[in-house]
Amino acid sequence: MKIKTKLNLGIGLLFSLIIILALFSIRQINLLSTASENILKDNKETIGYTKNMLKALSEIDRNQEEALNNFEIYLFKQKSNITEVGENELTEKLSKNFSLLQKNASDETAMTELQVVLFEIMNINLQAIEYKNIFAKETAHKSILLISTMSLICFIIALILLLKLPGNILTPIKELTSSIKLISANDYSQRVNFEGHNELGELAVSFNTMASKLEEYNKSNVAKLLTEKKITETLINNIHYPIIGFDTTNKINLVNDEFLKISGLSHVTLIGANILEIASENDLISQIIIVGSNNKAISSNKAPNTRIHLEIHGKDIYFEKEIQEISLANRDDTKGHLMGYVVILKNVTKYMELDLAKTNFIATVSHELKTPVSAIKLSLQLLENEKTGVLNQEQHELIKSCEEDTHNLLKIIAELTNLAQVETGNIQLNIAPVNLNDILKYAINTTKSVANQKNIVFEIDLPSDLPKVIADKEKTAWVLTNIISNAIRYSNENSKISISASNIENKMRLLIKDFGRGIESQYISRIFDRYFTVPGTKKEGSGLGLAISKEFIEAQGGEISVLSELGIGSTFSIVLNCKDYLT
Repeated sequence: MKIKTKLNLGIGLLFSLIIILALFSIRQINLLSTASENILKDNKETIGYTKNMLKALSEIDRNQEEALNNFEIYLFKQKSNITEVGENELTEKLSKNFSLLQKNASDETAMTELQVVLFEIMNINLQAIEYKNIFAKETAHKSILLISTMSLICFIIALILLLKLPGNILTPIKELTSSIKLISANDYSQRVNFEGHNELGELAVSFNTMASKLEEYNKSNVAKLLTEKKITETLINNIHYPIIGFDTTNKINLVNDEFLKISGLSHVTLIGANILEIASENDLISQIIIVGSNNKAISSNKAPNTRIHLEIHGKDIYFEKEIQEISLANRDDTKGHLMGYVVILKNVTKYMELDLAKTNFIATVSHELKTPVSAIKLSLQLLENEKTGVLNQEQHELIKSCEEDTHNLLKIIAELTNLAQVETGNIQLNIAPVNLNDILKYAINTTKSVANQKNIVFEIDLPSDLPKVIADKEKTAWVLTNIISNAIRYSNENSKISISASNIENKMRLLIKDFGRGIESQYISRIFDRYFTVPGTKKEGSGLGLAISKEFIEAQGGEISVLSELGIGSTFSIVLNCKDYLT
């Protein structure tokens, strides 16, 4: 039977019983009302008439005519209100005796008969009232019993419907819900069996068909996934880079043979383990991960140090780590949901060794070149001296050109020497409280002749209580000279260079601003890279000056940055630590 039919029958039956109970209750109430009316109306009136007629008989001696008239009036009313058995005969008898009394008012026999008949009529009506009262009580009792019985039947039927009907509907739904939850947990063996040919039975057939299809698909999909997993593992193991992967819960779920070799750990130890726990015991993994918020392991290419150093069998091995975020993107989710990380380690030991050899070569060559170039410079100065002989104008110009080339060579050699110190990490710093004003004056005086050639003026705004900075005087002077030289080089003629300083939380910020061509926004992030020069500008240096400046300032615990806008100019900011020493 269909669920809709069951609901219609159950609710329809209950509704029908309620209507029947209502109609029966109305009928019984009407019966009680009719019985009550009969008691209060017919018999009560008859008793009233008989009382008035007895009263009239008692007043015949005082006023015969009026008493007989009153008796006759009530006798007439009595004749029209005969309701009980035997009451009609008694009324006729009453009428005959009244006729005799009218003829002879002193007839005692007629008087006595009238009184006897009146009492009999009164008695008949009193008995009728008592009977009708008993009938009314019985009717009320029967009505209460019948209404109670029918109400009990309705209650029982309603209770049966309440207990059975929801259960017949909810039990299959609960079973279906439970099976759906198990299927969502990848248990595709679930089946439901609802007896009958109702809607739930049809739903069970559809559900079982769906579950069967899912089970078939899952079996084929699992086999496919296992095959793909095997192919992926084979490919990863044939990659010569060490690889490790972990999810957002810190669980390691991917590792290849190359990683096992350099980590010294086994496949069983790593797979399924918490990477944070392994990192506390393994130097390689501790260098791979960064502990983020909520005690979760993350890995980022933006970390300050992406280079990993290991010592294997007494040999230094270097790796560059590359991190790939694994995201699962839904159809409506362009960003994707982060699933985990895969870390690839690229062996850069060979390149590090070559870089070290290059650095040593640069240091050696720069050192070896400095002496002969200095000698050439001294020789040129001697040639300019008139004591060695008089030179003509062309010879003076040739010597001047050689001096400029020699100066450029010495500058490049100095930069290469500084670069060698930076790359080997052997920057020699002599940190001490120094007067920033003195360093700035040295840098300005060093570059003043070049500035005068372009008619560039310096606008200097320094506070009167300029504190001493904690820095290396020589290297800081080199940095300021380099930045001011660049500002002069890229400034237009007849312009200015603004230099200002301000104290910020025990640090001194120095701003050097030019009003030249500026730097394109796409090149600002690369301005401190080695060997980089802004495209479209006249190349006059090696592209190392700003890179070395950044290394020198940061080695002293300071900061260097640049803000620039094309066509307006550039502002270099240098922040150095200081103490509250007054100049």
